[in-house]
Amino acid sequence: MSTPGSDVTDVEDVLDEPEHAPAPVEERPRARSWRTRADFIAVALIAVVAVVASVLTWAFSDARATTSVTGPSTWPQLPEVTALPPSLGEVWRAPSGATQWPVVIQTAVKETGEEKPSTVVTGNGGEVTGRDPLTGDARWSYTRDLPLCVVGTGWGRAMALYSKGTNCSELTSLDGVTGERRAQRNGDAEPGTALLNEGSHLITTGERFLEVYRRDDLVRSLEYGQLRAVVNPGKQPRAGCTYGSAAVTSSRFALIERCPGDGTDRITILKPNPDKSDEPKVFASVLTGGKNAQVVAITDKHVAVALPSPGRIVVFDAETGSQLSEAPVDIPDADFADPPHRVARSFTTATNVFWFSGSKTVALAQDTLTPQWTAEGTSGAGTTLAGRALVPVREGLRVYEQTTGALVGTIRVNRDGYTGPVQLATAGPVVLEQRGETLVALR
Repeated sequence: MSTPGSDVTDVEDVLDEPEHAPAPVEERPRARSWRTRADFIAVALIAVVAVVASVLTWAFSDARATTSVTGPSTWPQLPEVTALPPSLGEVWRAPSGATQWPVVIQTAVKETGEEKPSTVVTGNGGEVTGRDPLTGDARWSYTRDLPLCVVGTGWGRAMALYSKGTNCSELTSLDGVTGERRAQRNGDAEPGTALLNEGSHLITTGERFLEVYRRDDLVRSLEYGQLRAVVNPGKQPRAGCTYGSAAVTSSRFALIERCPGDGTDRITILKPNPDKSDEPKVFASVLTGGKNAQVVAITDKHVAVALPSPGRIVVFDAETGSQLSEAPVDIPDADFADPPHRVARSFTTATNVFWFSGSKTVALAQDTLTPQWTAEGTSGAGTTLAGRALVPVREGLRVYEQTTGALVGTIRVNRDGYTGPVQLATAGPVVLEQRGETLVALR
């Protein structure tokens, strides 16, 4: 229909029909139920497998075989010692077959930053224990179902080296105050190793292989000797050598080498932290002029080597290896076997280095490493207390003036028949004696 005046034809509004209608949509099948008996069985089996796998992983993991009991974050400071005690008696003892000398943790005082002893550490079986120096009471402990090779110290921590096979490969550091586990590393130290520490580095000793760690995160800074897995062949300076004693300072690492073709023992001086751990940097390597040599002390400038037939101390320049001095010492040739664990039995003060040969103690001047005086008939290198040198002898502890060697007196100690070597240390007013596999505290 049209309106008046419109030219538009009347059109019926309709929708166009498609030529072919779409096929009807098929009805979707009903969703499958996941609540059938078979589904429940499958889920149960998956859960059981997951649980079994977790249990087996835990059962055979190191975590299952480790027990850690930590202690408080602070302990009272030990009293200062200003005078020698008139007598010393045993206050406690503990089995400690994994310590080669008394292990005393030094920690920094927050107010002054001064390092002071805080904890005595023992190691026996698979257990490392941090103890109160005054009472011997356990403050913390760390135990694994592995044999301990050795317990030492470094960077204010206890260092525990365990054996998981033929070698001593599991190195764990423990906070010296709380006993909490810190850095861990896998190494390749030989059985019978020592943990040699001078404040900046930690060295494992051995007859054919040595390792050096630096920093408290235990970064390996040097591998020396016969490496099990050689990545870069030809980097080690001498092949086929065996090693005697070793000593370390912050910038130098010295060891006695016995190499094929050499007529005498060799003293080698290395950088403990070269650019690449498997590429040693050798400062100097020279023949000593004798056999059964023993490196007894090292500083940044000098290295002291003891030689028999006749007994003498030869001092070498720590940079060039040139001989600087030679002085006689009245030491029997029988004392010149390699020391236990290939580490000279010595201790260092601001004025002296005291070296125990096996039957005598020789005091060397700290600045030149030349011998100053000798104590006869001793049982160890000694330690210091109230500024005096304490040197163990059969009847107790002899007291010496450090610089002159003048005898001050003797403090009697009853060792219950023990007559072997005695390694000494102090923790505040407590004198610690390592007697074989037992640590004894005196006060």
